[in-house]
Amino acid sequence: YSSYAGEIDAPAPNLLLRADGTHDFSAGRPNEAWVSDVTEFRLPDDGRKVYLSPVVDLFDGKPVGWAVGTSPDARLTESSLEMACATLGEGEAPVAHTDRGCHYRWPGWKAICGRHGLARSMSRKGTSPDNAACEGFFGRLKVEFFHGRDWRGVSAERFAAELAEWIRWYREGRLKAFDEGGRKVYDTIAGRRRRLGLAA
Repeated sequence: YSSYAGEIDAPAPNLLLRADGTHDFSAGRPNEAWVSDVTEFRLPDDGRKVYLSPVVDLFDGKPVGWAVGTSPDARLTESSLEMACATLGEGEAPVAHTDRGCHYRWPGWKAICGRHGLARSMSRKGTSPDNAACEGFFGRLKVEFFHGRDWRGVSAERFAAELAEWIRWYREGRLKAFDEGGRKVYDTIAGRRRRLGLAA
């Protein structure tokens, strides 16, 4: 897909876009709004690239689903969405916001959204800041996990396993600052959800 080659189908509306042209990347509860995208990693001694497709909950930045592989294909993005949908409770049907990439316009992605009642949302054409919340997650991931480490001799398979472990740590063990009642509270994503009675 290229934004300069025309549209391959009618895009979904941008449901997070405010009237003033900014975006509302917030959510009042878990599984109200998600963002997703694909990013790539290059390893020095493995000719294959590694791709990550996460689904990030805008309530608190929790990756609720993800898939890692060596091909940015439909199976990658659909696997991450299926993993995220497995966390949905009764009556939960989030907005699923993405860019206009072909991954999110293929029948499989649309079918998963339809099956779970997800409202598809897409960025405006050629406007990457429209998915800034997911880009921000990628930025933190690459600073904290990828950059500054020596990946020589690491295979794509080992890298994928370490990346998945980092994502689990990001949800369960990494402290994050949250604004609660006008004060800054530091907690893990999982710990805060338990504290607020939003997880067992």
